[in-house]
Amino acid sequence: MRVVLINPPWRFEHSVYFGCREPHLPLEFGYAKTLLEQHGHEVLLLDGHLWQLEAAEVAARAVNFAPEMAVVTTAPSYLFWRCAPPELRVPRDIIARLGSQIPIIVAVGPHGSSTPRSTLHKLSADVVLMGECEEAITDLADAGSPAEVAGAAWRGCGETVHVNGPPRTATFIDAPPLAWPDAWLRRHHHHHHRFDRVPDRPGAEVEASRGCPYTCTFCAKIDFRDRYRRRRLDLLLAEIDALIRQGVSYVYFIDEIFLPQRPLLEALCERDVQFGVQTRIDLWKPDMLDLLGAAGCVSVEAGVESLTPAGRDVLDKKCRLSTDELTGLLIGARRSIPFVQANLIRSAGDDAGTIADWREMLRREGVWANDPVPLFPYPSAPDYRRLWGEPDDTAWERAHAYYLRRFEGFSDIQEADPLPLAELECLTC
Repeated sequence: MRVVLINPPWRFEHSVYFGCREPHLPLEFGYAKTLLEQHGHEVLLLDGHLWQLEAAEVAARAVNFAPEMAVVTTAPSYLFWRCAPPELRVPRDIIARLGSQIPIIVAVGPHGSSTPRSTLHKLSADVVLMGECEEAITDLADAGSPAEVAGAAWRGCGETVHVNGPPRTATFIDAPPLAWPDAWLRRHHHHHHRFDRVPDRPGAEVEASRGCPYTCTFCAKIDFRDRYRRRRLDLLLAEIDALIRQGVSYVYFIDEIFLPQRPLLEALCERDVQFGVQTRIDLWKPDMLDLLGAAGCVSVEAGVESLTPAGRDVLDKKCRLSTDELTGLLIGARRSIPFVQANLIRSAGDDAGTIADWREMLRREGVWANDPVPLFPYPSAPDYRRLWGEPDDTAWERAHAYYLRRFEGFSDIQEADPLPLAELECLTC
C-alpha cells in the first residue's frame, strides 16, 4: 500500500495552546514510516510545519504521491500530545483539501484517542486510530480494513461509528532507531527548552521512555502514552549516535518523565551531545543529579506544581518530600546544570505572596520558576473525569468553555484573545 503521513503546517492564533510553537520531529510518524517500510509499504512523510509549507502545498504533494491511505495527526508531534491545541481546525483544513482524492483518510492523535466519534465527524475522516499509533497505522495498512485493527474507530452507515476496543498501547521497548534525512535535521535549528546559549548546530528530539507510573490529576495521558515503558538502551543509543554523526549537538528527551537511569547517563557521558529533560526532582538523589549534569544535561523542567503539601496532595503528586527539600534539590541541580526550571500550576490555596517570595529566592540561586500556569482540563486527564465523568462527544467544547470562563488571564506564551472552540474551529473552513 502507498501511504502518506502528514504533519500539518500548524497555526495557533486565538488558541489557548501553551506548548512550544517551533517545529519538532514527528516521532510517531518516524516510527510508523520505519514499520510500514519493513512491512513492504511505500511511504511519503510530509512535515508541513518543519518545511513551512502552505496547507495547499501539503495537500498537493500528498495527492501527487497517489496514496491509497493518508494519515493526519491532530497534535504537533508526540511531544505535545499531552498539551495539544484543543481545536481541530488545522488537521480539518488539510483533510478538507485532500477531499475524496485519497481512498482512506486516517486521523491519529489525542483528540481521537479520547473522543473518537466527535473527531471522526469534525474531521470527516474515515478512520481514527486511538492511542499510540505507530503499530496501529502499520496494522491498518496491512489489513486494509479498520475492522481488523485493535484501537480503530470508523464511520459506518449514516451517523454510526464503530469502535474496536480501547485506545492502543504500543510495545515501544523495541522501537527501532529512527533515521532522519540530513536536509530535515539541517532545518531543525530549534533546541527545545534550551536557554543557556544560542544554538549553532541542529537539534533533535528522541524518546527514551514512554508513559508515566504516576497519576497526577492534571496530566493528560490516560487514553494514550500511559503505561510506563523504557526503551532498549542499545536501540536508543544507536539513534542518538546517528544524530551526532549528522551534526546534531542537542537532543531533547520527550519522555513524560525522565527517570534516573545510570546506564543511560554513563553512556551519554561518553558522547559529544547535550540534552534537556522533563522530570520530577523528588525522584533524584544529589549524586544522580551530579551525574545528570556530567552526562551533558543543560536543561531540566522539574514538576513541583504546588508549594504546599496539601496542594500537591490535591494534584495527586504522591510527593514524599517537603517544599524545603524540593528547593534544596533544585538549587543543587543548578550547580551542575545550566538551566533548571521549577514548574508551578495555579492551585487553589497557594498564596500569591508566598509564591512570589519563593520564585525570587530561587532566582537568586539561578533557578527559574514560572508564574503558575492555569492548566486546561484535557479529556484525557483525571481532572476532566473528576469534573464531568467520562468524555463524551462534546468533551472538548465543555473543557474549553470552562477554561475560558474560569480564568481571566493566561500565561505569557498563550494568545491574549482566545476564541470559543466552535468559532475557532471554523476559522479555516
